[in-house]
Amino acid sequence: MSSPGPTAEAWPQSDQEARRDRADAIELFGPRFHQNPAELYREIRAQFGPVAPIVLEGGVPAWFVGDYREISQVCGNSDLFARDSRRWNAWDQVPEDWSLRAFVQHQPTMGFAEGDEYRHRVRTFGTALSGVDQFELQRYCETTADRLIDAFATTGTADLISQFAYQLPLYALAWGFGMSRDDALYLLQDMVESVRDGDSTAAHERVARRIRRLVRQKRELPGADLISRWREGDPDLAEDSLVQDLVTVLTAGQQTVSHWIGNAIRLMLTDEGFAVTLTGGRRSIRHALHEVLWEDTPTQNYIGRFATRDTQLGDRLIQAGDMLVLGLAAGNTDPRIRPETYAANVGNNAFLSFGTGDRGCPDPAPLLAETMASTAIQVLMDRLPDVRLRVPPHDLQWVPSVWMRGLMELPVEFSPSYVIGD
Repeated sequence: MSSPGPTAEAWPQSDQEARRDRADAIELFGPRFHQNPAELYREIRAQFGPVAPIVLEGGVPAWFVGDYREISQVCGNSDLFARDSRRWNAWDQVPEDWSLRAFVQHQPTMGFAEGDEYRHRVRTFGTALSGVDQFELQRYCETTADRLIDAFATTGTADLISQFAYQLPLYALAWGFGMSRDDALYLLQDMVESVRDGDSTAAHERVARRIRRLVRQKRELPGADLISRWREGDPDLAEDSLVQDLVTVLTAGQQTVSHWIGNAIRLMLTDEGFAVTLTGGRRSIRHALHEVLWEDTPTQNYIGRFATRDTQLGDRLIQAGDMLVLGLAAGNTDPRIRPETYAANVGNNAFLSFGTGDRGCPDPAPLLAETMASTAIQVLMDRLPDVRLRVPPHDLQWVPSVWMRGLMELPVEFSPSYVIGD
C-alpha cells in the first residue's frame, strides 16, 4: 500500500499559497477543453505539477491528478482515497441542476461500494464476464459489422459514428446479456435518446426498465448469458442493485468501445503515421488500437476519489473529503512513461485507459472490449478499403464531455460497395 505521506501538520504550503492556487484553478470544461484536452493537460502540468486545483462545470472545485505516479498512488490506496461520495466536503457548493450529479451522487452500485462488499461484487462480475467466449463474441461482431455496413454500403457515404461505431458495441453487449436483436434495437434507440442534449431522464428510465424485465426473465429461465451467470454467482444481490450495475456496465462499455472505434477510424483517416501501422494486415490492428489508447484514449478522466483524511499528494495538501479527478489521458502523456513514437509502444501496455489498481477495469473486460473494437476496424477495412473523410479534419466536433473523448459525427465517403445480407 502506498504511503499516505506527511500529516497536515507537517505541510509546508502556507494558507496564502493554497488560496492563490485555488484562485488560479483551471476550468476543466468548455470548448477549449473539449476540442484539445491534451493541450490543456500539458498546461496544467507545466503550471501546477502532478496535482492541480480545477473547477468543474457549475463552479465545483476538485483536484486534478495528472501524472502517472500520483494516479498510481491514488489507485493503489483505496483506504485513503476512497470511492463513497458521501464523504465529499463540497456538496454544499453543488448546484441542484448540476449536470455531473449523476456521476457523483452515491448509488447502491458496485462502482460506489467499498471494502469487502466491493471486492465480492467485482469478483462476481469478473467471474460472470469470464464466461463470455471470445471467439463467439468475435463472430457475432463480424456478423453485426457486416450487417451495419450493408445498410449504407451502396450509398457511398455514411456517418461512421451513428451508423457504425455507436451501434456495434451496443448490439454486442446486448447479445452478451442474452437479449434478442429486436429488443436490442429498442434498447439502442433509448440509449441514443439518453445521451442527447436536454432532458434524458425518460430515456434512462426506459433503459433501466428494459434491463429489469430482462433480469426477471433470466430469473425464470436462466441461460448461457452474463445476467444468468451474475445472478448465479451472487443470488443474494438485490434486484435493484443488479439492475443498476447492469445499466452501468452497459453504458460504460458501450460508450468506451464506441469512442475507441471512432477515435481509431479518425486517426486512420487523418494521421499518416498511424495509418501506416494498419497496412501490415490484421495482426497489426490490435497494436494500432493500443496506439489509440496512448494518443486519444476514450476514457479521459475518472471522477471521483475522496480523501478519508488529510494527506499529501504530489506537493499538495489534500484535505479530508476533497474530491480527486483522475486524469487518465493526462497520465498517458506523462513523459516518464509515454512512448516517443508509434513504433515504440508495441508491447507497451502501461497506459491508464482501463484504470489501474484494485478498481481498474476488471479482467477480462479490456480483452473483450478490444475484441469488439478490433473486429469492427477489421471488417470496416475489408469492406470499405478506400474510405476517406468527407469534411476537413478540423471540422470534426467532439462530444462535450469531461469524462469521454469521442466524435459526435464522422462523415466519410467511399466507393459504393456490395451488400452481404444476413
